[in-house]
Amino acid sequence: MLIYENPLASSEDVRDFILEGEAALSFPLNRMRLESVKDPAEGQKSNYVFWCPVVFPADIRIEWEFRPIREPGLCIMFFAASGKDGEDLFSPKLARRTGEYDMYHHGEMDAYHLSYFRRRYPEERAFHTCNLRKSYGFHLVAQGADPIPGVEDASRAYRLQLEKRQGRITFIVDGLTVLQWEDDGEAFGDVLGEGRIGFRQMAPLIGEYANLKVYSL
Repeated sequence: MLIYENPLASSEDVRDFILEGEAALSFPLNRMRLESVKDPAEGQKSNYVFWCPVVFPADIRIEWEFRPIREPGLCIMFFAASGKDGEDLFSPKLARRTGEYDMYHHGEMDAYHLSYFRRRYPEERAFHTCNLRKSYGFHLVAQGADPIPGVEDASRAYRLQLEKRQGRITFIVDGLTVLQWEDDGEAFGDVLGEGRIGFRQMAPLIGEYANLKVYSL
């Protein structure tokens, strides 16, 4: 059942989203474009996360369109994200997050995070993979080949689907299953439940997003 839909077509569509770090938002051709406003030489300080404000149930399918506009860089989707010890992700009791990656995998939060366009460093550009991690911690739990082409060949947007059904996580690009993983709730802690989703980018990448949909399963 469809429980959330957002075209990501204008600033009004994301007026309640929460930005951690510094980024510029624009909407050319009615698609949300994200890019850092900082020099990539600043490292992790130039990266950011853009959170959807909704707390979603544990079992969901997330769909969105993505098109890379400028490389290098990297994209992540956080999901089932919540504060530690059951706190709300945006509780004032938690340390303030400002986009640096260690705040998200060794900070005061838990989440799954899917790196689905890894082109930041030479080794990532030379061998394209999608990585699924679980936090707290930096646990690499699954990996698959990334079918999204580089910017010079990405002439359109790609339809991405990320499904979490209990402990089973599946990622699909344009109908092609890229990776699957079953969280047993033991090796890396309990299976994560309800939580928020968030878009992360590493500078200097520019990416465009559209037609975000979330279904309950």
